[in-house]
Amino acid sequence: MTVEVVTFGCRLNAYESDVIGPQARAAGVGDVIIVNTCAVTAEAVRQSRQTIRRIKRERPDVPVVVTGCAAQVEPRTFADMPEVALVLGNEEKLSSQTWREQRNALLMRAGADAPAEEKIKVNDIMAVRETAAHLVDGFAGRVRAFVAVQNGCDHRCTFCVIPYGRGNSRSVPMGEVVAEVRKLCEQGYREVVLTGVDLTSYGSNLPATPKLGTLVKQILKHVPQLPRLRLSSIDSVEADRDLMDAIATQARLMPHLHLSLQSGDDLILKRMKRRHCRTDAIAFCSQVRRLRPDVVFGADMITGFPTETDAMFARSLDLVDACGLTRLHVFPFSPRPATPAARMPQLPRTLAKERARQLRARGEAAFKQHLDSQVGRRCRVLAESRSRGHNEQFTPVRFNRPAEPGVILDVGILSHDGRQLLAA
Repeated sequence: MTVEVVTFGCRLNAYESDVIGPQARAAGVGDVIIVNTCAVTAEAVRQSRQTIRRIKRERPDVPVVVTGCAAQVEPRTFADMPEVALVLGNEEKLSSQTWREQRNALLMRAGADAPAEEKIKVNDIMAVRETAAHLVDGFAGRVRAFVAVQNGCDHRCTFCVIPYGRGNSRSVPMGEVVAEVRKLCEQGYREVVLTGVDLTSYGSNLPATPKLGTLVKQILKHVPQLPRLRLSSIDSVEADRDLMDAIATQARLMPHLHLSLQSGDDLILKRMKRRHCRTDAIAFCSQVRRLRPDVVFGADMITGFPTETDAMFARSLDLVDACGLTRLHVFPFSPRPATPAARMPQLPRTLAKERARQLRARGEAAFKQHLDSQVGRRCRVLAESRSRGHNEQFTPVRFNRPAEPGVILDVGILSHDGRQLLAA
């Protein structure tokens, strides 16, 4: 009896996949494949559907359950697929009660014989007001643990469907987060990554509305045995005073920040309904670099947003150098149903993809410059396998001799191969 989980999308989805498997097994569900989908782009939805069809061709007798953001936003899309036995919403997938209730249905059928309406178990995500810690006993194959401290989003960027897949912002109380981090440390994890949909909105629904910086300080104070704490993607405009202080003074908070920037042009940012402008992003990176000179920045960027001209796109290219970005996640714009951006004048898909190619090339050049700057230096690397790990700045490092996974090594950097640093 096996429960297999196939994961698409963000770190939060990866974390939740580690929750889903044990929940389903504890409910007595077995011999099932769960596809935890992403809805951030139309391409992500297409890939999920493609994977479901492939799984069913290869494993025709095993029921397929679809969940995640795409299932929450487009449940009928997946329920209409004969390959799918059950569609679960984002809240339902984490509930052991839901899995117990659906166990018999999954045992009885592999999906094709049920009406679409009967397959859908998706409630109103906007009605969810709280989120709880889900203690994960282990992260298979990893030495780095993820802790979801926040879910949902109160903002309504014009291109984004995720709030409708995740609901409004809600946070895990600090005491529960600290307890989970402590437990993970006791299990031997040397690095913990705090993750969420809108991480820097942490605490907005909690008593006394603590900020993300307060949470970070509490973790580092009350879990002194934790060597390394990381943050997943943040919104720089929401960075609070305590977070900036922690960046400046807490060596165990790793010097790597991934920013949700999306564009380098002010008019496009306004049409996206973002809450920062170009100068805000540049000023934030400059301030953090003064506080923590060894910090590196990554960023999410979108190309080909409706009405984006060549000049506007050039400002996104220029932002790589202006902010000192070292690694980019670039997405050609993909209109999502029912979002305001989908009703704006669209650019040709080929143009969005070509601009994405150019921006990725600029990002690759910046990353190579970062690798060049590390040659001859020393760094501390968390070994994730016998041959490879990541340093404090989340730069991949390959070892010159076998290492024990989970050990933090002090190494010198001899060179790089354009993709990773090579230890001496």
